[in-house]
Amino acid sequence: MSAVSSAAPSDSATAEQIVSWAIDTYKDRLALVTSFQYEGMVIVDLAARISKDIRIITLDTGRLPPETFDMIEAVRARYGVAIEVVSPEASELESMVSRHGPNLFYESVPLRTTCCHFRKVRPLNKKLSEFDAWLTGLRRAQSETREDLAKISQENGRAKISPLADWTREDVEAYTVRYDVPRHPLYAKGYTSIGCAPCSRATEPGEDERAGRWWWESGVAKECGLHFTPDGRAMRTVDVLIHEILDSSNAA
Repeated sequence: MSAVSSAAPSDSATAEQIVSWAIDTYKDRLALVTSFQYEGMVIVDLAARISKDIRIITLDTGRLPPETFDMIEAVRARYGVAIEVVSPEASELESMVSRHGPNLFYESVPLRTTCCHFRKVRPLNKKLSEFDAWLTGLRRAQSETREDLAKISQENGRAKISPLADWTREDVEAYTVRYDVPRHPLYAKGYTSIGCAPCSRATEPGEDERAGRWWWESGVAKECGLHFTPDGRAMRTVDVLIHEILDSSNAA
């Protein structure tokens, strides 16, 4: 099967139509990847209404807030679905922390991106090798780096499907209220974007949705590398750090 089916819906298709098409087309070769934020939970709700067999994937980075684990149990109980929890490679984390410390993400953008790479990007990419397509909860309005997001695209040889690309925050809220979709507890504490515990905080009124992610950084994209990468100069530094850690891990 090609990464993106020739019968793929157009960009004007609704989220419901795209999710239904994805499940029908890719079946058990489709992954729903979520961290249980608002958008991801909308995708979970849409998919679970169509099939209880949807494969839901989430990352346990080793630094998640306890409320995210509560969401895993809430989703299992509400929808009767299995959730596949993916973890980083222990030897790689041991090498990274030994070389740069447990809180390396505060030191520089390259070190923060390196941490994201080993805790998120590498384990997810490894897991996605089992699939032909994956669903994400990305929206164009979330940040400048996501403004040109396509609903269906090809990435690393598989289809990347973002059914909510053209939704607003208000659309997400309206759906959540209408269908009583479970909410991550940290939203009630002022969070508007939720990742690892040390790297997320509540936002202030008027701040960008992702302002609470890596809030100590300024003038850089608020991205972990799962969907978008840093600029070329930063990425070159990250590449060196990654290779050093991998060499150390392999030598252990």
